[in-house]
Amino acid sequence: MSREQIKAVSLSLFAQHGYAETSLSDIARQVGLQKSSLYAHIESKEELFLEVFKDVMDAYVEHLAALTKTIEAASVEQKLYQMLHGTCTYYKNNEEHAALLKRAMLFPPAALKDKLQAQFLRSEEETTRILMAIFSEGLQNGTLRPARLEDLLASFYCLSDGLFVQLFYYEPEHFMERLESAWHIYWVGISSEHS
Repeated sequence: MSREQIKAVSLSLFAQHGYAETSLSDIARQVGLQKSSLYAHIESKEELFLEVFKDVMDAYVEHLAALTKTIEAASVEQKLYQMLHGTCTYYKNNEEHAALLKRAMLFPPAALKDKLQAQFLRSEEETTRILMAIFSEGLQNGTLRPARLEDLLASFYCLSDGLFVQLFYYEPEHFMERLESAWHIYWVGISSEHS
């Protein structure tokens, strides 16, 4: 039994049941080990949860890095749209990652709240760097109406976070309609051609 297999099973259980409702006995049973044997691979449930959460955040950052390469030559509008659409598609295709992220951020275990928040913010730094470059480009070339970079960033995160929550409410077809509607209103709001 490898550590990666243990983490994969742990991700599924933590995503489905949450931190508090997932025991090391549950994890050991799913991987075919005795609980005592599990300790040869991990230090504690807390350490395992934090590592799984970090892996989830790292996988998303890797996705963004790959996405960024594919949109380098696109317009500002297309870059922002692809960042939004790509994030939603990523989490729709990685439901366990989305469920774990939702649980960890909205209902964090009290003892881990600060560590989870710190890991989330470290991962968000890369997203922020990418978005700030796109917004700066849009302001410099006149695609975007004049606004503070921080305001553009905050508005994009609010849109993205709202759509993230809606992933859990709607079937894919209905969700995509909502994404397109929200995107249209958002773009009209920040685009210089609509001012």
